[in-house]
Amino acid sequence: MMKRLALAAAVAAAATGTAFAQGSQTPSWVERSNQDAQTLLKVQAQFNPENATQIGLPGYDDKVTDLKPGTDERQIAALKEAKSKLETMLAAEHDPNVRQDLQIMIKAAALNIEGTQLNDKYLLPYVDVGQLFFGGEFYLLKDDVDAKRRALAVKRLECYVGKAPGCTPMTQLAEARTTERLSDSHLLGPYKGNVDQQLANTQRYAQGIRQLFVKYKLDDADGKAALDAMDAQLKDYDAWVRKTIVPHERTDFRVPEPLYAYNLKATGIDIPADDLIKQAQLEFMEVQQAMAVMAPVVAKDEGIQATDYRDVLKALKKQQLGKNDVEPWYHQIIAKIEDTIRREHIVTLPQREMQMRVASDAEAAATPAPHMDPPPLINNRGERGTFVLTMGNPSTTGDSSDAYDDFTFKAAAWTLTAHEGRPGHELQYSAMVERGVSLARSLFAFNSVNVEGWALYSEAEMLPYEPPAGQFITLQLRLMRAARAFLDPMLNLGLISKERAHDVLRDDVGLSEAMTREELDRFTFNSPGQATAYFYGYMRLEQLRLQTELALGKQFNHQAFNDFIIGQGLLPPDQLAEAVRTQFIPSQKK
Repeated sequence: MMKRLALAAAVAAAATGTAFAQGSQTPSWVERSNQDAQTLLKVQAQFNPENATQIGLPGYDDKVTDLKPGTDERQIAALKEAKSKLETMLAAEHDPNVRQDLQIMIKAAALNIEGTQLNDKYLLPYVDVGQLFFGGEFYLLKDDVDAKRRALAVKRLECYVGKAPGCTPMTQLAEARTTERLSDSHLLGPYKGNVDQQLANTQRYAQGIRQLFVKYKLDDADGKAALDAMDAQLKDYDAWVRKTIVPHERTDFRVPEPLYAYNLKATGIDIPADDLIKQAQLEFMEVQQAMAVMAPVVAKDEGIQATDYRDVLKALKKQQLGKNDVEPWYHQIIAKIEDTIRREHIVTLPQREMQMRVASDAEAAATPAPHMDPPPLINNRGERGTFVLTMGNPSTTGDSSDAYDDFTFKAAAWTLTAHEGRPGHELQYSAMVERGVSLARSLFAFNSVNVEGWALYSEAEMLPYEPPAGQFITLQLRLMRAARAFLDPMLNLGLISKERAHDVLRDDVGLSEAMTREELDRFTFNSPGQATAYFYGYMRLEQLRLQTELALGKQFNHQAFNDFIIGQGLLPPDQLAEAVRTQFIPSQKK
């Protein structure tokens, strides 16, 4: 899983796939494209400075999200103006690469406008202020962020709480934003599960920020005053939520179909939901059959007294790692995977080590699943992406059903490392930082299909070289991705009950009760539509791989193909397929 970030990569690497070479000369078309990109980049940074911080854009580290009155109208107007300028540039541009970048940015602007308008039309505004605070502070408070920039975390927090000149407390702005439209009976209030989760996590976010301030010695008089104000304001905001929002919350998670259709489009799904459901259901059945065939092999290899794939999975999950053993075990697996990648010539790797760590409680509350914490793609000073392993969302009830057993057993390390680390997300983002890129393709072409497709493809690339238990879990997680791709739309279109979806995830996919709930939360209110991206992106990339092998026959070079794909970054499937047809295939024919 990639943490949500508006990113993608470029077509600047050579068709045969060059090794990573930081500091190589930037192509002239990339420089021109990057100049054009400033038009849209400035608009997005103006309204969401925290994202500007995350991607490495200077000058925004002490600024905060614009929640002042009329923010949506002002943002739409600014986006429309930027879109018009980009369209004018496109009409006068002749370079095909720059034209493609301009088209990417125009589409990104149009998508942002459409999403804002749909949300305004259907949903009551509601802000999880605690999560906003934590994200804005966390982007600055990391070991590889320059200490001078880390100091600005205090300035940003002071602005969040209204202690900086010209800043109004964010909680007041959030309350006013909701109150302004509270009388509109046509707007849907937030889903109950979303509100419950926000209230349960607020103190985790606040405590997480305090811990970061202590770690980086920012808890002096100014820092402590800002922290104390944050605690008081978040407490008051939660009380306001209980008094004002809870009476307006809804118990039906579904949103109007136009809004869900937009979610799918923003995710990168370009086929009708019915077609996606059918294709994913077929994949689910075929992967189940593969697991059934493989279960006796795994049972024999592991000394398990079972043959049904569900029982074999339960037995493998009993091989849980202690908290102090998780990172060492994962680092062992990382080393074995890298050796395999080099020995089997799967893809070109950078020479430096891959970073991974276990998430803090606040991070896990914000992003409960294992994920890739990406590096800044602008003004990168050597910062690297990090594979972050979560032990599950911190318990909200204290009972045993909140325990995760999905990521911390031995066999899971193979496929999770391939997905989040190498050759998956970490390699994607290494390529974006270390190869020539354009800002359009590193900032505005992102969607989940583009990024998650490669990660799931990476799992499949490593599967033949894993031990039987690792192969078995790779199939189990592929089963989960297929289930996501039909359960998410079926739930949101009213084609299946939440109870039945729960049983599929719990009993057939074999997720823990806590992970099952997390998945259902994801489908229903955390990120409806996004979970479909894994299967669809993987399917499109596997299709492209086959089409390329058919075109080249014995001239097909496995490593050259993968290097070329990773060199294109996160291009959408259609544009990626065009690049393979027009650049890679001709370059390979002798």
